[in-house]
This record gives sequence, structure tokens and C-alpha cells, in this order.
Amino acid sequence: MNKSNSAQVLQKIAEIQRMEPGKLCIIRQGPDGPYHNLQCRDHGKQVSRYVPRDQVETVATNTSNYRKFEALVEQYAACIIEQTRTERATNVKKKTKQRQSSWPRGKRSSS
Repeated sequence: MNKSNSAQVLQKIAEIQRMEPGKLCIIRQGPDGPYHNLQCRDHGKQVSRYVPRDQVETVATNTSNYRKFEALVEQYAACIIEQTRTERATNVKKKTKQRQSSWPRGKRSSS
């Protein structure tokens, strides 16, 4: 990837306005339809939050956006890593063997 590709990935990341980590799950079936909760980790602990029926579609969209965000960040990181390695490979100079003198170096005076 080149710099324009990394800029495109950043643009796609910036377009995501709402996201939420976690997984939307059906708790159980009720007489009016399924009940949902959102399962995620918060400060290292597993958390489940009830999702009202009227918010299920919104939460599903937001969790999908979060997965897209994670994939784009991974893609951006891969792009920057590739770019860094390419730059480093082109800037490497061959080390030339320096001729060493047979005379020992003396200490320099501090004056």
C-alpha cells in the first residue's frame, strides 16, 4: 500500500460516526418477540446490557460499525508497517569494513 491508500483508509475510519463494541444477543423469546442484550467487556469485566426492542436495529448497526472500524484500523496498521519497512530497506547502506590501525589509540588529554 502507499500513502494514498492509507489516506483512503483513514477517510473511511473518519466516516464512522457511531459505534459500540460488543455482541447483540437474543436472551429469550417472549410473546411479543425476542428480548435482546448487548454483551461486551468494560474495564476488563464481562457486562450485559438490556437493549429495548425499539433500539435493536440501531445497536446492531453500531456493533457492525465497530467491527468495520477494527478491520480498518488493522488495515491501516498493516499499510504503515509495510511503508516503514520499505523506507528502511531503501535507506540501508552497506557497511564498509574500516581499516583498523595496528597502533593503539592513546588517551586524549582533557586540556
